[in-house]
Amino acid sequence: MIQSSDLRPTLARVGTLQRVGVIGVGEIGKAVVEGLRHDGDPTPEIHLSPRGASADLAERYEAVHLCTDNQQVVDRSDLVLIAVRGPDRHSLAGLHIPGDKIVVNVMAGISNDDLRSILDTVAPLVRAIPLPAVRERMSVTVVHPSDPVVNAMFDVLGGALPVADEAAFDVFSALTGTLTSHYAFLVTLAEWASSHGIAPDDADRYVRGLFENVGRSLGDETRTLPGLAADHETPNGSNERIRTTWFVPASAGLRESLDALLTDLRRP
Repeated sequence: MIQSSDLRPTLARVGTLQRVGVIGVGEIGKAVVEGLRHDGDPTPEIHLSPRGASADLAERYEAVHLCTDNQQVVDRSDLVLIAVRGPDRHSLAGLHIPGDKIVVNVMAGISNDDLRSILDTVAPLVRAIPLPAVRERMSVTVVHPSDPVVNAMFDVLGGALPVADEAAFDVFSALTGTLTSHYAFLVTLAEWASSHGIAPDDADRYVRGLFENVGRSLGDETRTLPGLAADHETPNGSNERIRTTWFVPASAGLRESLDALLTDLRRP
């Protein structure tokens, strides 16, 4: 089996990325393709595995091509983004990936060592956590290890955040597990308002507007997160009351859930 110490350096391959392949075109794979095509530029050329949203994307965008199988994706690409579901990772066995390719591993909970043992390749492997907002080029993507070509691609999609090791990478991966809880929180607010006589459409519209404003304030990186929280709270006011009576007691449970998720992510 090929060892990680056999990795070839990537510095010689810095430059314009011409061909990207995506194996596993689910929500994240689709978002990456849409992000790369966000401004209408037909570069890089994109090659897709023949499942999921591939056919629709190939019809919608110039220079996006549907391949017959995963090996053809590899053969036609300089950088291959692997976004299959973790339980399906063994379907990748048998792919031939030459050492002059770059493999981007976006499978949650699948380490680079695990993926390398399946692929048996000397090609550089980079883990990444692209989020759906990369389709609008509005999401920072955590990467490990740092690779100039991969960083450049995610800089286009909203920014790359290289981290030092997989332990740090796993912490960021655990944070992504809170996304649907945020949406469920908004659902609860709207449902609570409806239970008190507010029309569901009105409750939905108001809650969306309330938190769209929060999103805009988060875009101001000159203000810290604690600073933003303090700026939106009046002493003895309504926000302080909900924070201290509901969120502060509940935050211990949130931390415990994140710790448990992190433990699972680090389990071999």
